[in-house]
Amino acid sequence: MIYLKTPEELVKMRAAADLASRALGEVAKLIAPGVTTNKLDAVAREYILDNGGRPACLGYGGFPGTMCMEVNEVVVHGFPSSYTLREGDIIGTDIVAELDGYNGDMCYTFPVGEVDPKVLDLCRTTKEALYKGIEACVEGKRIGDIANAVQTYCEKRGYTVVREMCGHGIGRKMHEDPEVPNYGRRGVGPLIKNGMCLCIEPMINMGSRNIVIEPDGWTCRTRDRKPSAHYEHTLAIHDGETEILTTFDYIREALGEAYI
Repeated sequence: MIYLKTPEELVKMRAAADLASRALGEVAKLIAPGVTTNKLDAVAREYILDNGGRPACLGYGGFPGTMCMEVNEVVVHGFPSSYTLREGDIIGTDIVAELDGYNGDMCYTFPVGEVDPKVLDLCRTTKEALYKGIEACVEGKRIGDIANAVQTYCEKRGYTVVREMCGHGIGRKMHEDPEVPNYGRRGVGPLIKNGMCLCIEPMINMGSRNIVIEPDGWTCRTRDRKPSAHYEHTLAIHDGETEILTTFDYIREALGEAYI
């Protein structure tokens, strides 16, 4: 069932999304060779807790971290660990903050130091595809329009779209209906309505679209071990408009000229 949010609920959704955005801005300040993903996770957890929120991923189905850590070929759901970031890595940081009973969800893929230009192009294209999906997220259109916009943009540039993982509705729960795939046909799927809150999150691979799940039951990586990028925003559709509730502005402030 798709839950349409009231104006009062949207106020709380904005606050949760802002908390997630600010927490990821704190993480952005630390992205550098020599930093462990455990350290990044601890900073995000502390920031959310210190600001009255709850790290929604922590303990979710047994997940051990505040953020999903997506280093290089990891698509989604990687664990924080003692892994130390290296020059040339990329790392996706997927975070969900709950505040006053509502959730904000976002992801950003960071370059670590000097990164292969081809990998940076993958990241840029994936982020651009996120905004193409957002452009297609219009009241009266359908979820398939979002999916097709993402797929078309990435595949025309030679990348592949992960099909087993997708975006989703969001609100009181981290994951609500409807599912929001990154591939599909225009004009199909649930109707986009006022009151919907959605997460659009392209997960795009440099090589094959095929994935494998590691023995931990969570970590999803590319089968060919080529890089994957992941960006995400939480959106609200209201008054005939689409509002992006999360923001990359805090990340931009933290990274300065290194922002991509």
